[in-house]
Amino acid sequence: MKIIVLGAGIIGISTAWHLRERGHEVTVIERQPAASLETTFANAGQISVSYCEPWANAEAPLKVLKWMTKPDAPLLFRPQWPVGEGLQQWLWGLRFLGQCNDAAFERNVSQLVALGAYSHAALKDIVNATGIEYHRLERGIAHYYTDAASFDTAGAAAELMRRHGVSRRVVSRDELLKIEPAFKPFAHRIVGGTFTDTDESGDARLFTQGLARLCEQRGVEFLYGHAVQQLDVSNNRARSVRVAPVDEQSRTSGPVSDLKADAIVVATGSYTAPMLRQVGVRLPIYPGKGYSATFKILKPEAAPWVSAIDDELKVAMSRLGDELRVAGTIEVGGYDLDLNGPVARARCEMLARRIETVMPGVCDTRLEHEGGQPNFWCGLRPATPTNIPFIGQTRIPGLWVNAGHGTLGWTHGAGSGKALAELINGEVPRIADRFGFLGSAAPRAPKPALA
Repeated sequence: MKIIVLGAGIIGISTAWHLRERGHEVTVIERQPAASLETTFANAGQISVSYCEPWANAEAPLKVLKWMTKPDAPLLFRPQWPVGEGLQQWLWGLRFLGQCNDAAFERNVSQLVALGAYSHAALKDIVNATGIEYHRLERGIAHYYTDAASFDTAGAAAELMRRHGVSRRVVSRDELLKIEPAFKPFAHRIVGGTFTDTDESGDARLFTQGLARLCEQRGVEFLYGHAVQQLDVSNNRARSVRVAPVDEQSRTSGPVSDLKADAIVVATGSYTAPMLRQVGVRLPIYPGKGYSATFKILKPEAAPWVSAIDDELKVAMSRLGDELRVAGTIEVGGYDLDLNGPVARARCEMLARRIETVMPGVCDTRLEHEGGQPNFWCGLRPATPTNIPFIGQTRIPGLWVNAGHGTLGWTHGAGSGKALAELINGEVPRIADRFGFLGSAAPRAPKPALA
């Protein structure tokens, strides 16, 4: 089949790779000049099968209300006027509240773990077959706590993961410091933690761009610098995509082209929902603005090798070569990518302060006015109320979707691409009995909670 994939992030490129491996003729359309320049560009770097709890839980509503006045809160809901995209925010928020109960939490964790394990295996297969280099570290993920009450819940969280086949164990402060000695300067604040040795870390951008180059070598066509203007649906079937070359800086576009295909895959992250609404397909995907900072490591011998999660501030950190990436916080407030506003500055500076507090002097965390060159970044995480992505065919034949991965795009990317390629190819993904594929014809596949 001739298949068009819209989007060249980790999800789109993984989809293109697996489709090409099955012999399909694939074209990837991306508005940026290269792959992995938007949401995949600078995430936390974690392949976190065992740390995939959804945002929605029984305690979330009260926490969100409490955090609404804190500019550097882990999850900041910024209400928009309820018209246009603002209305989509409120509809998304209502669905999110509907997931804030124990039964939904357990169901959503089950599906997220299933997809994570499947995806981790798919990632390993790609790496073994291609040898892609991306600062990979197979050292596990540690999660440290600074609050005794929060640490008291760690056992229940670890038991939940063990029920779903993930080996996440509670460790004492001393054991955690043996696993990762880089946190010793912060030891007086740490009360304990959890650790999973099967998780790993690496640079999602390097991986995605490397896989894109291999796709191109194997015959995948790439149209970089092209924006999608319209999806063509006629006689109740997706027929073609109207695209035009675009200059992102000048916002000018060139002559349009109509590209026909047997199947169209929409993998455009947070922009998936508004694109699909143009043809009457409505999916609850809304952007969560996430922040990251990348710091030069000044003392390699004192920097961490084990990727970690800071429970107090809900941030993750990973060593990527001679740099340390720290990322976290989610801001639900529309499609804003500004890094200069007061809220954005507060959230970026919080990341720098935390790294300096936990590992003083290990990285160059100076801000610009202090003579430093911090590499701050933000991206839009395409979130669903359940945190479970939509993977499969929409109600329009020939129109497929692979989006809604939230903060787990890197964790779930390789498997999501493989699963969608299998569905398009008429196969039943191995996890069809545990994961609800959108529009799946698999006889045992449960219907997704939000589809």
